[in-house]
Amino acid sequence: MSSLKEKLRNCEPVAGTHVFLKDHCVSELCASLGYDCVWIDTEHTAIDYSILEQHIIAAHSGGTESIVRVPWNDHILVKRVLEMGPTGILFPTVNTVEELDYAMKATLYPPEGIRGFGPMRAIRYGVDDSLEYIKKSNKELVRIVQLESYIAIQNLKEMVKNPYVDCFLFGPNDLSGSIGKLGDVFNSQTSALIDEGIKIIRDAGKSIGVSSGDWNPQTIQYWHDKGINVLFMGIDYLHLFKGAKDELREIRRIQQSDKA
Repeated sequence: MSSLKEKLRNCEPVAGTHVFLKDHCVSELCASLGYDCVWIDTEHTAIDYSILEQHIIAAHSGGTESIVRVPWNDHILVKRVLEMGPTGILFPTVNTVEELDYAMKATLYPPEGIRGFGPMRAIRYGVDDSLEYIKKSNKELVRIVQLESYIAIQNLKEMVKNPYVDCFLFGPNDLSGSIGKLGDVFNSQTSALIDEGIKIIRDAGKSIGVSSGDWNPQTIQYWHDKGINVLFMGIDYLHLFKGAKDELREIRRIQQSDKA
């Protein structure tokens, strides 16, 4: 079976979901379902570093690779996350070549980058050879960059030249917000920006991703038909909400049918 890195590099289909809740059992459950990876979010959630490590362990124990979205493009935040040994890292709101270069250098050991040395769980606390890990990490770590502004689309032709990025991923909500239409992700202007970005990324031979918390079969089909091969769909709490809501509706329907 291909690794997530190989799938992204070959622009193969990838299916993932978002983990926002703090209980690491959620990551274990989602991992056990057969997703290619789980997106563990630290940008918009209460997940702290100790909780994050438990999520990463749980995802891997469930047989699925882990991607961690950091809160910001900051090499200090990145360093602590990478020492925990996730499969990959995701940077939000990268808008320029300079920001992208800084993000990638934060994930790379010298001389290619500026990552400080101090892996812990990433080398199984010393079970693995640390010098071998240095070589392996620079090559095997998955690196995803989120496009969330029209400025990023303007600079994308130069950004896609960076050799370390495995996937450029659209954040449609913030992208729509950058043109004054927050939340209206299917408006013509946002769609045009995404289509422009897709062509640039495809021509560069890179994987194309999208993140959508709320979903239905139509939205999945919509993004797939645009040529997006990496689909992160749904959020753990929304899975719980929708499942519970549908179940309650069915209970009420059956109970009330006795009164008819």
